Amino acid sequence: MVEKFKTHLQEENMAKNTISAYAYAVADYYSRYKELNKKNLLLYKAYLIEDFKPKTVNLRIQALNKYLIFMGRTRLRLKSVKVQQKNFLENVISNEDYIFLKKKLKKEDNQEWYFVVRFLAATGARVSELIQIKVEHVNVGYFDLYSKGGKTRRLFIPKTLRTEAQQWLADIKRETGYVFLNRFGERITTRGISQQLKNYAEKYGLNPKVVYPHSFRHRYAKNFLEKFNDISLLADLMGHESIETTRIYLRRSSTEQQEIVDKIITW
Repeated sequence: MVEKFKTHLQEENMAKNTISAYAYAVADYYSRYKELNKKNLLLYKAYLIEDFKPKTVNLRIQALNKYLIFMGRTRLRLKSVKVQQKNFLENVISNEDYIFLKKKLKKEDNQEWYFVVRFLAATGARVSELIQIKVEHVNVGYFDLYSKGGKTRRLFIPKTLRTEAQQWLADIKRETGYVFLNRFGERITTRGISQQLKNYAEKYGLNPKVVYPHSFRHRYAKNFLEKFNDISLLADLMGHESIETTRIYLRRSSTEQQEIVDKIITW
């Protein structure tokens, strides 16, 4: 049934990573319980709560609920657990460190990684989306992404980045195909990007905890709201289903909070 479930999710145009996560959750459930009933589902939920963080628990529950709908057993659906949202953003690269990093990469003529950092911070792309960007997308200025439920999100490539990237691509004579390649000329992997960013953080004396792909997506959101305070538009650009997800970017990072506290509280 797990394979049939995967096929069903593919037919719904769900993202590959989501399909893998959902299939894993269902397979994990069946590795522990033979029957699909309320008692076993609640036992599985209890196990998840004890061993995993709320975000992971809810992902597994979401997967199982999707499977229950697929099986026509909607009455067995589980309730998600409450996730207490932090009142600050954690491990977000500062704008100063972002500028420092891209300047260092450009100064050393490390164009490929300069543009990896630029594209992440200037488009708000997830790393899984970044590696799908092609030369053709750069030329038209956007990349249409098809997510779960057949929804479309347009990833815009801003004019300044587009112009700069087109010049670079022309210089290296890359006229078609994926923009970011590994040393073998194949599309780079998400893991490859994450590891290399850590390497550059260490090389340039930056905090490795804030130099990772999703950190630049956070930077994109923070910078966008500082320049153009429209949280509804930002939610659309980032592909958030709920505006509540986007509200976290109205808050300051833990580092920013510390700096403000240190500066103003002198009593």
